[in-house]
Order: sequence, then structure tokens, then C-alpha cells
Amino acid sequence: MNKILIAVAALLILAMMSVFTVSQTELAIKFRLGEIIQSDFEPGLHFKAPFINNVKKFDKRILTLDAKPERFLTAEKKNVIVDSFVKWRIGDVNTFYTAVAGDIDQANIRLDQIIKDAFRSEFSRRKIKQLVSTDRSKIRQALIENTSKVAADLGIKIVDVQVKRIDLPAEVSHSVYRRMEAERERVAREFRSQGAEAAERIRADADKQREVILAEAYRKSEVLRGEGDAKAAETYARAFNKDIEFFAFYRSLNAYKNTFNSSSDMIILEPDSDFFQYFKKEK
Repeated sequence: MNKILIAVAALLILAMMSVFTVSQTELAIKFRLGEIIQSDFEPGLHFKAPFINNVKKFDKRILTLDAKPERFLTAEKKNVIVDSFVKWRIGDVNTFYTAVAGDIDQANIRLDQIIKDAFRSEFSRRKIKQLVSTDRSKIRQALIENTSKVAADLGIKIVDVQVKRIDLPAEVSHSVYRRMEAERERVAREFRSQGAEAAERIRADADKQREVILAEAYRKSEVLRGEGDAKAAETYARAFNKDIEFFAFYRSLNAYKNTFNSSSDMIILEPDSDFFQYFKKEK
């Protein structure tokens, strides 16, 4: 009985050693005495010969190489500090195993050097302004194209290369900021000068319009005043001609009123002067 149980257990162990599974996120290589014999496994259950075949599995998902910030020279011979990352995955598992022994860390080291060389080549042909403003997408595309060929020799497929940030070294930043500040001040002075010029033109135009408006208003007022004086004179003349005696008396009363407006007023005239003609008693 014991022998039967031992045999059954041995058969189960042998059966378990004869199968292996490959998941959706894995790649697998089957070896025969250390020699690669198959690597194109679909996800699912597969068989192998115990003690003769062995299987190694690798992650087929996209991996990230987050490189340390590195200094590169631009076309202006200026240092810039670049922080970047690379998205990659295993493209050819056979080549990947042969080139780096299937070691992810070793693959990252090799890939990091490839990426740095590509960055160095691209940055040496561009100025700082191009790097930080206009050429980001072009640089990304060039990096992917240039590194993909070399990375393929390691069994690696480059998915994406991105620059997180580009900084200037501290010793360069101060001089750059000073130049930028001077440039901004120059532009501000130019704007202020243009504004002052525009303000002078506006004030001059406003003063001109003011003088024109005042002159026109004065002209109209003089015309209206002349018309009013003429109408008043005409009205006064018509009224005076209707009763000459009454209007002479009325004018004399206004003259008396204006002359003796204050108790301290004094006038010396002949008693028989025409000024006092209405003070004389009629006989």
C-alpha cells in the first residue's frame, strides 16, 4: 500500500513538473539542457520534459526607466540639466535573454547609456531656446527613432522617451536671469515710451478739440448776443416811439435810483439842470 502511495505521489510530482503556465503579462523561454528551443508561447497551459527542459518567464508589460538628471552641452556650449524617463518593453525575448541574460537591471543600465548618447547627440545640435520651447516634440521623435535601432539589438522596444524638465546649472541660471531681466526692462521702457508718445498725441488732439469747441461756442455766443442786442434795441426803439415822454421819465427815474443808491452819495449840480427837470414843480 505504501509503495502504491509513493508511486502515485511520484507520478503527481512528475506531472506537475511536466506543465507550466504563461499568463497574459508574461513571456517565456523553454530551454533544453541550456539551449533555447522555443519562445513563442501563447497565454495558457504548456508542457515540458522534466529534468530536460526548464522555463524562464519575463514581464511583457511596459516598464519605466526613470533616469537620473544628467548634464548635456547645447550648440551654444552651455550646460543644461535634463531630467527624463523612458518607457520600454521586451520586444524579442530571445535577444533580450542573450544580450542581458534576461536581467531587467542590466537592461536598464545598458538602455540608460543608449538614451544618454542620443540626448547628447540631439542637444549638441540645438540652442537652449529651441530645447525649452519649440523642439520638444521633434526631440522626442528623434530620440525614439535613434534609440530604437540600438535598443533592438538588446531585444528592447522603445515605447516613449519624455523630458520631464530642463534646468540650467546654478552658475548659468543667474546670468541667464539677468539677461532676461535686462531684456524685459528694455521692452518695458519701449512700451512706456510708446505709451508716453501716444498720451502726448491724445493730449494734443484733446487740447486742439477744446480750442475748436471754445472758439465755436464763443462765435455762436457772440452771434446770439448781437442778435439779442439788435432785437432789444429794436424793441426799445418801438416802445420809446410810442410814448416818448413816459420813457424819458422812466429813464430819469432809473438814473435817480442808480445815482442815489447809498445815503452817502453826493452830487453837485445846478438847480436848474436838466437832471432835476422832474423835481421841478409844474406851474
